[in-house]
Amino acid sequence: MDKIRVGAVSYLNTKPLLYGLNRTVLGDHIEIREDYPARVAQMLLDDQIDVGLVPVAIIPKLADPHIITNYCIGTEGEVASVGIFSEVPMEEIRTVLLDYQSRTSVRLARLLLKEYWKKEVIIEHASEDFRSRINGTTAGVVIGDRALEQRSLSPCMYDLGAAWKAHTGLPFVFAAWVANKRLPVSFEKDFSAVNAYGLAHIPEVVAAHPYPVYDLLHYYTQNISYELTDQKREGLARFLDWVRLNG
Repeated sequence: MDKIRVGAVSYLNTKPLLYGLNRTVLGDHIEIREDYPARVAQMLLDDQIDVGLVPVAIIPKLADPHIITNYCIGTEGEVASVGIFSEVPMEEIRTVLLDYQSRTSVRLARLLLKEYWKKEVIIEHASEDFRSRINGTTAGVVIGDRALEQRSLSPCMYDLGAAWKAHTGLPFVFAAWVANKRLPVSFEKDFSAVNAYGLAHIPEVVAAHPYPVYDLLHYYTQNISYELTDQKREGLARFLDWVRLNG
């Protein structure tokens, strides 16, 4: 089998899914590239990788998308690492800065602001230093490890996973393993086994990534939900319907 190019997000929430890559024979058959979500998504669009753990909002843009494995970055409720952060309550927010590293989360924020919080705000696409601008009535969508850090900096945090669950009654899928072409069945089977291996070794994953900012055992077992269940697929379909209608 030729080496398959795999794009992975370099956030802590992906570590359980990636833990087995260099601990199984599959590691010899893949080439891994890590970056933040929006860049991994662009690599998949540009065919620089064959499969990636990508923000699900990219799926409608792919000519031939294939979700592989029954694993994802999802949540059954509070996700902890994706939210709108502010110094003031939601009713006082006037401007929301959108995290440049995200595709799915910023669309989810737009959906929830409109349909759940029923709030009109000024939306700005942010640059790399945007977190310093989260003050007064200006809030920001922050994702990933930086969101875990932001929890101790911003007085108010509106968790997008919890808000989606309250709005729809469904879990949410932030990222999934998506290929832009058909991949060998043998690879998909082995790759799924690698994901399962990591999830069976959560304590070892936690030990390998000391992180004083947030309890990673709680994060991996209570906030992030890794199995791509039927309910998650239902939530994903509902979200993608909104993306297709709203761009």
